[in-house]
Amino acid sequence: MQPVLEIYAPDAFALWPVAEGEPFTYLALSGALTSAEVGTAVMRIAECNDLDPDPDAEDDRPPRPADPLGSFLHGMLTFDSLFAPGGLRVTDRSTGVTFLPGCCNGLEDWRDCCTVVGGSGPVEFGHDPTPLAELFGDTVRLVVDAERSDSPVIELPAGDLRRLLNGVERDLADFLTLAADWGSRQLPDHHAPVTAALARVLHLPTPVVPSSR
Repeated sequence: MQPVLEIYAPDAFALWPVAEGEPFTYLALSGALTSAEVGTAVMRIAECNDLDPDPDAEDDRPPRPADPLGSFLHGMLTFDSLFAPGGLRVTDRSTGVTFLPGCCNGLEDWRDCCTVVGGSGPVEFGHDPTPLAELFGDTVRLVVDAERSDSPVIELPAGDLRRLLNGVERDLADFLTLAADWGSRQLPDHHAPVTAALARVLHLPTPVVPSSR
């Protein structure tokens, strides 16, 4: 089980170094990413929240700054609730079945899978396809596409799901620590709020932000 972020190939992005990549692929977040891959992840999250304040809604965020970097980061730094396209990728190595997040699912909801073990009922993770997690007795079923009667399924004991989710939390915490260090080097004037925003979207405590250097 891996926390993954859906990414696109960067289009002439020049605010900081990013990795080359194919469109509509997933980047697994962990402490093993290169600096360019961290840059890609931060770019993608900022891009998905790059929205102007809405004067006709209850949006009391400040106006967008004029400078290109501040403008691009504005939504990420000012929204209380952030969106990060992606979720959890689970691979059953014995069968080759892979469970992937569906469209419009967000990595910020990764903890929803924990509620399945508590007996909250089935939880969907996007659509087209419609992945779903449900509990039957002490077994969790990860359905690749709940809209298909013949959908591939991954079954695992509820205790194994808890263990896998603990691993996801470690991967995200390691990524966040790596991103905090990356921000101190690549975004010295914004690294503290960027790190806090990443912690917010991943639902993790904000790590100690290193001094810029």
